[in-house]
Amino acid sequence: MSNFKILERDIGPENPTYIIAELSCNHNQDKNIALKLIEEAHKAGADAIKLQTYTQDTMTIDCSNSYFTDCLKGTLWEGETLYQLYSRAYTPWEWTKELKDYANSLGMDLFSSPFDTTAVDFLESLDIPAYKIASFEIVDHVLIKRIAQTGKPVIISSGMASFQELQEAIDLLRNNGCTQICMLKCTSAYPAKPSDANLTTMKDMAEKFSVVTGLSDHTLGIEVPITSVALGGCVIEKHFTLSRNSGSPDDEFSLTPDEFKQMVDSVRIVEQTLGKITYGGVEKESSSKKFRKSLFVVEDIAKGEKLTNKNIRPIRPANGMHTKYYYDVLGETALNDIKRGTPLHINLITCSKENLQTALEIEGEVQMSVKFYEKIEQDMI
Repeated sequence: MSNFKILERDIGPENPTYIIAELSCNHNQDKNIALKLIEEAHKAGADAIKLQTYTQDTMTIDCSNSYFTDCLKGTLWEGETLYQLYSRAYTPWEWTKELKDYANSLGMDLFSSPFDTTAVDFLESLDIPAYKIASFEIVDHVLIKRIAQTGKPVIISSGMASFQELQEAIDLLRNNGCTQICMLKCTSAYPAKPSDANLTTMKDMAEKFSVVTGLSDHTLGIEVPITSVALGGCVIEKHFTLSRNSGSPDDEFSLTPDEFKQMVDSVRIVEQTLGKITYGGVEKESSSKKFRKSLFVVEDIAKGEKLTNKNIRPIRPANGMHTKYYYDVLGETALNDIKRGTPLHINLITCSKENLQTALEIEGEVQMSVKFYEKIEQDMI
């Protein structure tokens, strides 16, 4: 997997999930709402803000024939032309610097999805730190080549794209100067169904394309992005709105501030649960070991009396011999009287040299003195 970094932030499996709040058109072309969205995204725990840089004229043309209306049938935007949709959805370019400066002042990155080469040139003039290639633009090789030539880190969404289309886009990026690529699993339906998420694809993406992976999510809840982290996703992008009733075309599949914060908090908990490969327990488990079973005397045993399944048993707590020596000590005899409730140890019984040697190899068992060892050995002669 290649390295991926935006400014000073390392992004990848060994780092906290990079969480992006996508503003899209949820500002309703009101700059004060855009600034409020950034503020609330910061409070909710977002690491970055993402914009979309286009105008209705860079995206399409003002035409109302069936080509420009039929493509919106069955979507949230049915009844409009493409031009009408983008006329009310675009982010005014003149806001970008102010929005970037404000996000940066709060400690967040801000970058954008450009939708044509003029948008890339504009964003370059503001020294935007990274670029996002939207799912629909995977087939725009002119745009992808121009983005690659900036040398900036690139995040690319996979929605709708075949393996070949993704490979072509990745090759185009790498062949034109882009060395840092993150690929987001994406379902380009608005809203998307969780059953269409196919999150296991992320691991395959990482392996096949040698990229950092993550999720661009359009489902209605927070379960899918949380799950993506458990499956190795390093980036989450989620649409962000102040209210599901703000009037924005993207409200339906965007998270409100409270929902976004709940997602972020849950992701941070999931990250803690993933941890690292470890055996043998953790420090806080040490005190629990005393509740393990060990061999105890459960009935009074007289000197010279044999150990049986009636007078010794594996019980809690863990002060006696390991239970794996139960069958080795059955039939051996007590050196002295042993009271009920006494942890069984080798220094309380006589046993064969072979059994004694085995027991002495137990790490953490009571170690016998040389003198005691010799005494037992003499008893066995």
